Amino acid sequence: MAVIIPPVAASYKTPSPPSTSRLSAPHPSGHRTLLPVGPAYVNHLRLSLHHQHSFSALDKHLEAEAQRLASLNANANTEVDDLGVGSEEEDDSILTLDPKEWKKHDYYKVLGLSHFRHNATQEQIKFAHRKKVLKHHPDKKASSTAPTSTSAFLTGVNLNTNDDAFFKCISKAHEVLSNPEKRRQFDSVDPHFMDLEEDMPTAAETKSKNFEFFKTFTHVFDLYSRFSKVQPVPGLGHIDSTKEEVEGFYDFWYNFDSWRSFEWMDKEVNEGSDSRDDKRYTEKKNKTERARRKKEDIAKVRGLVDLALSVDPRIKRIKQQEKEAREAKKRGVPGKAGPSKTKQEEEQEKKRLEEEAAQKEAAEQAARADAKKAKAAAANAAKKARRQARAAEGS
Repeated sequence: MAVIIPPVAASYKTPSPPSTSRLSAPHPSGHRTLLPVGPAYVNHLRLSLHHQHSFSALDKHLEAEAQRLASLNANANTEVDDLGVGSEEEDDSILTLDPKEWKKHDYYKVLGLSHFRHNATQEQIKFAHRKKVLKHHPDKKASSTAPTSTSAFLTGVNLNTNDDAFFKCISKAHEVLSNPEKRRQFDSVDPHFMDLEEDMPTAAETKSKNFEFFKTFTHVFDLYSRFSKVQPVPGLGHIDSTKEEVEGFYDFWYNFDSWRSFEWMDKEVNEGSDSRDDKRYTEKKNKTERARRKKEDIAKVRGLVDLALSVDPRIKRIKQQEKEAREAKKRGVPGKAGPSKTKQEEEQEKKRLEEEAAQKEAAEQAARADAKKAKAAAANAAKKARRQARAAEGS
């Protein structure tokens, strides 16, 4: 059905816009004023100055510029900062790890951070984990057959670097190293540190003619300084270190406060066991073992400090200097001490001191006697006052 619109009444007039209206009348030439700001104005200048108002020429220019910028960005993205995390070689011992034996793994080596270890930052750990995931994710398993091994011990073992088992090890490594508490426990028993700990110097080695004290013990104390709650740790110093520096160093290490703990070596409760007695027994045994290992670690550090002190070449030099200073004082070297006293003067000085001591003792005895008399007088006065009080009550 057609709709018929009635005509406008002859008396109708188009209303004029109010003076406060924001609408303005069209420009007489049909163009609006273009503000000289923004990309639109820049393109207007390009269109008028470089392309003679040809929109097709301007579009070609803009497309070429976009391709140039895209190529620059592509080249820039290829040079990603890896934060110093390189692609370490993955040998058979790493690729064939058993996820069930997760407490025996070297997690820094699993993530390719062997050269950083306890100094690795959380950003580096995150980046290394991302690289390992991209390389070993199960969804990216190679369709080819597993690589063969030349070792007779690994015959028949799947060495595919994308194996699910190794990917589980990667996930566990990231879980441990990204958790501050778990990482502290792992760093306490870091396999690399435990190996270095077996090569500590012995008393027999220090007696060798070729033994280098500063080179050897600087490495030893730098190794253990990672466990100090107090930072920074004073260095061993050098052969010309002062007495104060040497004493400060050994005072620090004889009072060494270590955060190292041994929870990582706890035995797990038997799987499937719901017995509370089993759990309590295991927890009690773990607690005892942790305390034993902590005590042994403290004793080991103290033994290294004792060994260093016994062979420190600076101790002999300091003792010799102190001995020379005492002898110079006895000889009465000018500027260091007064002239030595004669035997008669020493006897007179001794007699004077004895007289002063006798006088002091006599004065103390007299003071004690006076105090005793005063105390007795006070007691008598108190007794007399009590008798008078009782007599007054009786009357």
